Order: sequence, then structure tokens, then C-alpha cells
Amino acid sequence: MAALSASTLDSEITKSDKYSILLPTYNERENLPIIIWLIIKYMDPSGFDYEVIVIDDGSPDGTLEVAKQLQKIYGPQRIVLRPREKKLGLGTAYIHGIKHATGNFIVIMDADLSHHPKFIPDFIELQQEHDYDLVSGTRYARGGGVYGWDFKRKLISRGANFLTQMLLRPGASDLTGSFRLYKKDVLQKLIDCCVSKGYVFQMEMIIRARQLDYTIGEVPITFVDRVYGESKLGGSEIFQFAKALLYLFATT
Repeated sequence: MAALSASTLDSEITKSDKYSILLPTYNERENLPIIIWLIIKYMDPSGFDYEVIVIDDGSPDGTLEVAKQLQKIYGPQRIVLRPREKKLGLGTAYIHGIKHATGNFIVIMDADLSHHPKFIPDFIELQQEHDYDLVSGTRYARGGGVYGWDFKRKLISRGANFLTQMLLRPGASDLTGSFRLYKKDVLQKLIDCCVSKGYVFQMEMIIRARQLDYTIGEVPITFVDRVYGESKLGGSEIFQFAKALLYLFATT
């Protein structure tokens, strides 16, 4: 039997990869059908094997019922439902999703249409090209941007990111973004290391990745403010961010 060439072997490895896209949801009944449709629109032609895991935290607006209808349309192999009884936090949602993920790569993104699924194939291609441990979408690199925010929110975001860069030297341009691709085992290790919850969880993930010498790639993305529903960012999240920033500065 002839030996496989390096290019053939690489092709077989690529084909065996599977991507589990985690969608934590809370009151996203208007956005969920659109984000699912967009994921399928851009992932099906790419040829990559994938599943979408919807993790609904007991949404009172009927998000889970909408998810069940979408599962009937697209099939249980494509749309996997793993609901929880109540809102338990973003970090625990990822832990819950990983337990049920059959892919060896995990994509995390928001379900509110702020993250466009058209960037997912770009994440995958960059990861495959350089074998990065994680690939992060960035709003702050050339080609990236934010749409739909007023000047005040843009100023707060830019200011927070600048302060974080100065204090923590993270080796990544966008710490608070939540649109990323991870090797499954890397994501599990980072979650195990993190102590933060909620909004600042994403920031700590990047800092811990730097500590553990994981390689990080970046893809410029355009972030669009939600169209339907209410933003979950408020005064308490800003306070948590400042508190976590000081904690990470003191401990890393």
C-alpha cells in the first residue's frame, strides 16, 4: 500500500475536523431564526462539518419554542438543543455546551446578530493555515469596526480596550469580543483557569491564553449593534469590568 503524501494527509485531517457553534440565548426569539439561517447560508457552501448548539437559559419570551421549530426545519443533526432551566451565566453556558459538543473545534458567538456568521469560514481558514490554538474576531484591527453604537458607547469601548492594553499587554487587539474559534481542549483548559463570570469572562480568557502560551490569531470583523431586543450591557457590567481589570493586573 502506497504511503500517503503530506498534502493528502493534511487534506484528510482537515476533512475530519468538525466545528461546534455554541449559541447561548436569553430572550432572542426574534434574532434566533435569522442567525441560524445565516450560519447555514455561509457554512453549508464552505464544506466544513458543523453543528449549532443552542443553549437557552429559560427565556421567558419563548426562545426555546422557536429553537424547536428551527430544529424541525434543519434537522437534529444540524441544530442541537441543550436548554437550561434558568440564566446561569455565560461561562457555565460554554461548559454546558462543550459537554454536548461533538466537534473538535468550538465557535462561540452571540445570537443577537452582532456577530455575522460570514466570518466563521475566515476563522477556520486562518486557524488551519497557522494551527492557532484560538482565533479571535477583532473590531480594532484594520478592516474591523463597529456599527450602530453612539459616540458615548464607542468612547467607553475604545477607552476600556486602551486601558486594558496598557495594563495587561494581552497580545490581542480585542479582549472583550465574544466571537472566537477555539480548539476544544484549549477552550476547556481556559474555562478551568478562569474565575470571572459574565461580561468580563471573555477578557480573562485571552489573558489566560497568553499566560499558558497559547497561540492567538485575529480576523477583523464588523460588529453590528443588536436590532431586536435589549442590550445586556449596563452599569453593573462596567463595574465588573473595572473590578476584573484590577484583579487581573494584580494577579497576572
